[in-house]
Amino acid sequence: MGKKIKLELPKIPPVLEEGSFRNIYRDEDLHLMNCKITGEGVDDVELDQVVLSKVVFKNVTFTNALFNRVDMIDVIFENCNLSNASFKEGIIHRVTFKDCKLMGTDFSEANLGNVSFINCMGNLSSFVDARLKQVVFKETSLQSANYHDCMFTKATFSKCNLNDVNFAQTLLKGVDISTCTFERIHVALDSLDGCEVSAEQAIGFAKLLGLKVVE
Repeated sequence: MGKKIKLELPKIPPVLEEGSFRNIYRDEDLHLMNCKITGEGVDDVELDQVVLSKVVFKNVTFTNALFNRVDMIDVIFENCNLSNASFKEGIIHRVTFKDCKLMGTDFSEANLGNVSFINCMGNLSSFVDARLKQVVFKETSLQSANYHDCMFTKATFSKCNLNDVNFAQTLLKGVDISTCTFERIHVALDSLDGCEVSAEQAIGFAKLLGLKVVE
């Protein structure tokens, strides 16, 4: 297994006032800062270029919400439902998603740095054309997720379900998938150069090359 990635965690003040997502409409520039939001429903909202900073969301529902070109820094989502939400073209820095539903969530063309996905359900999520630098996926289901034409820098997948994931046109050099499970993934064999895999996975990829592995 490769070196553990050291992430910059969200910088959250020790004390946050309880807030409401509705407060974002009080600011013409759609800023929401320095608050904790618990148990709200923010479904089907559509906002462009929202700025979220030093915010903790807990048990909040964002299903079908569109936050294209969002600017997020120092944010925590805990036990939130972001299914089919869109963060397309967003800038996402020092953000943690923990115990969240991310079914079909769209991160395409986004820039993610120092972001962690921990024990999340991210099946069918999209990271098409995204740039991921110092990003960790841990104990997260990513079945049929789409990483087409991504750029990974210091990224790791730890104990994730990667079945049927699409890594087409994505270089996996330095990416660790050695602890992950999958029956099949979509990847060009030359894109695996430098990818960190387990011995069992290496045998599976060798068979794709037409080699007969003698055990």
